[in-house]
Amino acid sequence: MAWLQILHAPGKNKNVNKALIAAEYVGVEVKLAKNFQMGVSNKTPEFLKMNPIGKVPVLETPEGPIFESNAIARYVAFKSFLLGSSKIEYGQIEQWIDFSSFEIDAHVRGWLYPRMGFGAYIKPAEENSIAGLKRGFDALNKYLASHTFLVGDGVTLADIITTCNLVMSFQHLTPKSFTSEYPHIERYFWTMVNQPNFSKVIGEVKQAESVIPIASAKKPEAAKPTAEPKKEVKKEEAPKPAVQATEEEEAPKPKAKNPLDLLPPSKMVLDDWKRLYSNTKSNFREVAIKGFWDMFDPEGYSLWFCNYKYNEENNVSFVTMNKVGGFLQRMDLARKYAFGKMLIIGNEPPYKVKGLWLFRGPEIPKFVMDECYDMELYEWTKVDLSDEAQKERVNQMIEDQEPFEGEALLDAKCFK
Repeated sequence: MAWLQILHAPGKNKNVNKALIAAEYVGVEVKLAKNFQMGVSNKTPEFLKMNPIGKVPVLETPEGPIFESNAIARYVAFKSFLLGSSKIEYGQIEQWIDFSSFEIDAHVRGWLYPRMGFGAYIKPAEENSIAGLKRGFDALNKYLASHTFLVGDGVTLADIITTCNLVMSFQHLTPKSFTSEYPHIERYFWTMVNQPNFSKVIGEVKQAESVIPIASAKKPEAAKPTAEPKKEVKKEEAPKPAVQATEEEEAPKPKAKNPLDLLPPSKMVLDDWKRLYSNTKSNFREVAIKGFWDMFDPEGYSLWFCNYKYNEENNVSFVTMNKVGGFLQRMDLARKYAFGKMLIIGNEPPYKVKGLWLFRGPEIPKFVMDECYDMELYEWTKVDLSDEAQKERVNQMIEDQEPFEGEALLDAKCFK
């Protein structure tokens, strides 16, 4: 670690996280100020000397104070790889920092803050912010269709600041129904937030299930208890429909079943295969592979090859492995109905990502295609069981055969 710097802020947020993540990458020690109280600490004469406006965050350094979050992050990243390796890369990093600030963050705040009660809610203004955010997302999504990172072949300050700005959007405003229109942003975002230096600072990120409600919309609900006595006259009749409506809405929920559970019984018990795979330590071909084909039920299950569509982007080994790891995490919704092998292939970039998946049913389950956005990043081909060459390829992928198709394996991951 180099020198100690104190970041004055009440705690972590997107603006504070920019500097903290940059510090993790470059090995600079940045500590949050102890016992900082918003509205108190930032009103003291000492703080106002550092920032006359009294806003946070402010970075206290041995050379003097710095305010404004992007400026703080630039200072932390000074003379490091985070600011590029050439004049053109530096200019492009600055370009994306400005884009993220004006085309994403400004519109996210314009949409979110009034809903949280930080300013008047005006519907036309919100519609303006949503339209602006969509325009920014459209542009970013098109760019990321052919780029893993915003600039160059690794994380830069542009990625750090853009991701921090996107976190607020993903957590509060843009559920899957919104972001599914921007698959390259989704891939980029989840790749970034799962990097060790990001996750160490941000922690686990969960995507919103719906847009955060308008704060003022909650007030009538809070006022209901005081209004109820006025409805005493209708008390005998009103509660019955209300209770009945609740029962009618909730009753179907326990009965909901996955369509795959309604398929005819299969002779193949998926858990038996997973146990055989996990417990076979030697003679894998003779025991596990033979056991797989003995168990396999082509009527009840289907086999699929997948090939990542954007292998030319896979220029950094750990990013590629994290990309696959994130895919497997998001496939957890299918654990009861699937088994998968994912291979990362090659000794040097660009690395190839190929996989084999066993799914319950004759097709890839619709709920998997709908819920796991990674699926559309791959080309899917059903295994032709009449083709012995394809069956042998299945065997090789299950057992992590190396070399695979003439190339070394960088890594192999199993979903079971």
